[in-house]
Amino acid sequence: MKQTILTLLLALATMAAAQKPIEMNLWPNGPKTSNDDPNDMAKVTVYLPSEKHATGRAIVCCPGGGYQHLAMQHEGFDWAPFFTGQGIALIVLKYRMPHGNYTVPAEDAEEAIRLVRSHAKEWHINTKDVGIMGFSAGGHLASTVATHATGETAPNFQILFYPVISMEQGTTHQGSRDNLLGKNPKRKLVNEYCNEQHITKHTPRAFLALAHDDRAVPPINSINYYEELYANKVPASMHIYPSGGHGFGIRQSFAYHLEMMLELKAWLRSF
Repeated sequence: MKQTILTLLLALATMAAAQKPIEMNLWPNGPKTSNDDPNDMAKVTVYLPSEKHATGRAIVCCPGGGYQHLAMQHEGFDWAPFFTGQGIALIVLKYRMPHGNYTVPAEDAEEAIRLVRSHAKEWHINTKDVGIMGFSAGGHLASTVATHATGETAPNFQILFYPVISMEQGTTHQGSRDNLLGKNPKRKLVNEYCNEQHITKHTPRAFLALAHDDRAVPPINSINYYEELYANKVPASMHIYPSGGHGFGIRQSFAYHLEMMLELKAWLRSF
């Protein structure tokens, strides 16, 4: 029964998603900051709902991969029917790896948000309803933008799945920290990318989802982030599922997949 309901929901979503995806180079004239890898190009794949169903909302999606690679499918492209079926545009970002330059991923993510807002009229998007979503290290990237970006690159809401939040030894995901900041980063740099330290009353509302038995990224990352959101009176919703480990994304093999999708859908309708 559960699978039947899920299949029906996805079928309805797919029916509403009428437009073919658009692929674009994020930096057609070259990136602001180089990561010294000319083969690592930032791109976006834009999934737009049919004009009839468009709500004006858009989400920039940052797949995970430890700042070493990207899980583009189940943490990116596969989400398109779910969002476009609700009239929400999904912009999947293939961001560049740091390769020793920690500013590169955030520059790509902020540029993706700027790109979405610059195409607002053409894509039927409300510039004040552009969010960011991320998974694992992509969740660290999304939360970095949510807590650091200002002006035209600041998102209006954030969706984080099993995110890396802290760069503190013993709390962080060590591979993500090493790949982003290097093996021996200075204290000031670590603090700059411990994103729970940068939450203010202006941080956008958040949805967090993770599994209790996540052995790759300790749940304390999300818990500390939620506590700081709560302390700063930022609306937030956190869902910790009994099992599922790390990296489940939109895979239906995740035991709580249907519950997670319905809870995310309900949260999106709440504002």
